[in-house]
Amino acid sequence: MKALVFEKSGLENLKYSEYPDPSPGENDVMIRVKTAGVNPVDLYTVTSHKVNPIPHIPGVEFAGEVVKVGDKVKGVNVGDKVTIYGRVFDGTCDMCMEGYETVCRNGGRIGIDANGGWGEYVSLDQKYVYKVPEGYSWELSSSLTVAGLTAYHSLKVSGLRAGETLVVFGASGNTGMFLVQLGKKFGANVIAVSKKEWLTGYGADVVVDYDGVEDKVRDFTDGKMADVVVNSLGEKFWEKGLQVLGVRGRLITFGTLTGAEVKLNLSQLYSRHIAILGVNRGNRKDFVELINLCKDCKVKTWRKFKLKDGAKALKQLWADNRDGRILIENAE
Repeated sequence: MKALVFEKSGLENLKYSEYPDPSPGENDVMIRVKTAGVNPVDLYTVTSHKVNPIPHIPGVEFAGEVVKVGDKVKGVNVGDKVTIYGRVFDGTCDMCMEGYETVCRNGGRIGIDANGGWGEYVSLDQKYVYKVPEGYSWELSSSLTVAGLTAYHSLKVSGLRAGETLVVFGASGNTGMFLVQLGKKFGANVIAVSKKEWLTGYGADVVVDYDGVEDKVRDFTDGKMADVVVNSLGEKFWEKGLQVLGVRGRLITFGTLTGAEVKLNLSQLYSRHIAILGVNRGNRKDFVELINLCKDCKVKTWRKFKLKDGAKALKQLWADNRDGRILIENAE
């Protein structure tokens, strides 16, 4: 099969080449990949992460059609449209036993610790494969594993309730657009921090620029400020995130695109009873809930690339004019 493969870290080493077809075992599902998401973690996979196996196929987020199933596979059939739960887990550690597979003590990530979806085919144990409902687009199906699940798990962990105010930094990003939509499904008032007015069509009650966010949140909430703030961007907006958070507010973080080192005034936490929570994708239960909840979710797509142009797709992640998701289509 054709795949994007590298043997040594570096974007210049990512090559579109021949790779052996996967050989599914009795518990495995073989998928013809249709669409794959392009995420910052894919770039880090190619440039710096320790990966397995080598040569390696990246791609942590994808969807496709089942072309073969092992003898012991149940509930998934040839021809089914599927997406994947992307955290590798053993199902036996204490975290897995508690239903927290996303932090399995012996786990990893498909696309990093196992071959991913940037090839024509991929074979995975059936426990990672989930059918998507009829009517799901390939764009949405391929955006659930990372973008959708991280957003949903974040809001669940935050305890976001109907009537509360959610502020989303980076609202036009991969996870941000899902946070806005899911926040409305949770019944919250959603303030999207972005320059992209199209977010009102995704459920944002207000779209505000980064410079005026504190005043806008204060006006919108009559001075109470936000109940939940999600900062997926990291250091640059850390202080602003804390400034817009109200008494007993919850700050959720899962990204470091603008830096990972922050300063923290502890008196801000205990004086306002603030909680800071870090999250990393989500659990299988979350994933099933998300698939059922997100049937009418939308994906703003900026550009689509062919599989052979995957390196070009990665280079566009930080393009100044980027406006939505970058996807890879495997039509070959």
